[in-house]
Amino acid sequence: MYDIWHYVGGDLKSSPTGDLGQASGPERGKQRILRRLMTNPGDYLFHPDYGAGLGSKVGAGLNPAELKTLISGQMLLEACVAPVPPPVVSLTLVEQGVSVQIRYHDSVSGTAQSLLFDLTR
Repeated sequence: MYDIWHYVGGDLKSSPTGDLGQASGPERGKQRILRRLMTNPGDYLFHPDYGAGLGSKVGAGLNPAELKTLISGQMLLEACVAPVPPPVVSLTLVEQGVSVQIRYHDSVSGTAQSLLFDLTR
């Protein structure tokens, strides 16, 4: 299965022939996870419960335990994330935000994957 190559906040990627780029495998999974984590609940009209809304938490008083629980729960809603072993979420405070590191196993390939991103102003 393929998706259009797109990371949240970035541009679409084109293929060498000029068509829209395609993402598959673990790369597709990473893009879908980031999309879910950054999308605000209610932004998708037909899926009002979709998304963690991490972007809306920037600048708010961050509760690390609450944030880790939210991320872990949303991770398990993605088909690409294997439930066993469960995803491991690590948070590190950085200037004006938090750095998030997620380690999980891809459910299709069975390989260990990691995501690292910052939530800052």
